[in-house]
Amino acid sequence: MGFFDFVKHAGEKLFGAKEAEEASAAVASAPDDDAAKARLDELNREAGAAIESYVNTQGLSVTGLTVTFDGSTGVATVFGVAADQASKEKILLCCGNVTGVSQVNDMMSVDQSEPEASFYTVVSGDNLSKIAKAHYGDANQYMVIFEANKPMLTHPDKIYPGQVLRIPPQ
Repeated sequence: MGFFDFVKHAGEKLFGAKEAEEASAAVASAPDDDAAKARLDELNREAGAAIESYVNTQGLSVTGLTVTFDGSTGVATVFGVAADQASKEKILLCCGNVTGVSQVNDMMSVDQSEPEASFYTVVSGDNLSKIAKAHYGDANQYMVIFEANKPMLTHPDKIYPGQVLRIPPQ
């Protein structure tokens, strides 16, 4: 459990992140404006629901999944019970690799604990072979990383700067 950092302006575009930022700024400049607060609350609920829906489309095994979002801080908070550590980590990545999310607050638990993976943020010029070489000492292990990030990754060559990947222990 804890906070995981992500690149706020990289990832899936699931909701109006800019609109949420503008609503947060409006509330900050006029804290007594009930209409602005209501709009911000509505946008936060919509964003949380969009992230939750995205996670559900990935077919990951989780019970009681709930995702909340705070547009003023860019923090998504995830609750639920994952079947295993890999599913939990993939759920965290689904939530964090969304435009507008800068951190994920992990409030999840797992039914079956396993060793934790590490996370790696893709930089310009990276490919899975280069990442595998850096983490495992063998560029040919790139499929281990690809498989560990399915179903979010659909092709080994389709990664982007700012994306956070799961690097399983070897």
